[in-house]
Amino acid sequence: MTPSEYDYLRGYLKQQSGLVLTAEKQYLIESRLLPVARKSGLASISALVAKMKEPGQSQICEAVVEAMTTNESFFFRDKTPFEHFVDTMLPKMLEARSRERRIRIWCAAASTGQEPYSLAMCLKEQEAKLAGWRFEIIGTDLSNEVLDKAKAGVYSQFEVQRGLPINHLLKYFTQNGDTWQIASSLRSMVQYRKLNLLENFSSLGQFDIVFCRNVLIYFDNATKIDILGRVAKLMPADGFLVLGAAETVVGLIDAFKPMTEKRGLYQLAAATQPLSRGLATGTSGAAPAPATPFASRFQLASSR
Repeated sequence: MTPSEYDYLRGYLKQQSGLVLTAEKQYLIESRLLPVARKSGLASISALVAKMKEPGQSQICEAVVEAMTTNESFFFRDKTPFEHFVDTMLPKMLEARSRERRIRIWCAAASTGQEPYSLAMCLKEQEAKLAGWRFEIIGTDLSNEVLDKAKAGVYSQFEVQRGLPINHLLKYFTQNGDTWQIASSLRSMVQYRKLNLLENFSSLGQFDIVFCRNVLIYFDNATKIDILGRVAKLMPADGFLVLGAAETVVGLIDAFKPMTEKRGLYQLAAATQPLSRGLATGTSGAAPAPATPFASRFQLASSR
């Protein structure tokens, strides 16, 4: 791969996905794109770049973006965000939404589904307390390939051993040979959609809790500011934003403030709070998201 080909790929990936690759990341492109080239019957990355420049090669171009933006994930990754979810976010939301009894959660970089399914397991563990509440968990990602895996909910032995408590594995998964499939009751709690964070995502509606972890680190500051600003517009005044351990809003945007002694957890700053969902109107603040068939389908209710 020549320097000009590397520059072309860097520019293309930045434009299509926001991914920023420094000059020394050429090894990453080579390791991830050589399999794409060979799968397409091409002998080298140079040949892949040449093919990308030809008209009508959207399928190969999409495969290149997916290969470079697919990141690893595992159940209950970093533990702390899920502890915050159970100990801080959920209790506050249950109190604040006692009249509506509905909470919407967005996993903005869902990858192969471990994060949203981890949240679903957290909710299932408190099912008795949450009787009558409706929860929507929306998982989005740029890659069709990882979304297909997330929807299937099938994981290898290695994947279920990473972060997943053994009691959760036995309780919520069924073994089939060398793989494990998460229970249909958990799969039905998450809806997956393809989404590029660089594009307009306002159609998703409003969310009480947004997990946007381990994705902003791949963007430049201007892109981070843009995405965070648009995320803020989808949240009520008392909503929660969760970022990865290596990510922060500090020095980027004033719309969010970190919560004291809650690493990675943020809320909207008072000066930029939109109206909460209960107070939103058609002329001011963020409009409430309409109820969907999915919302009515997923309801934690007591057994009859």
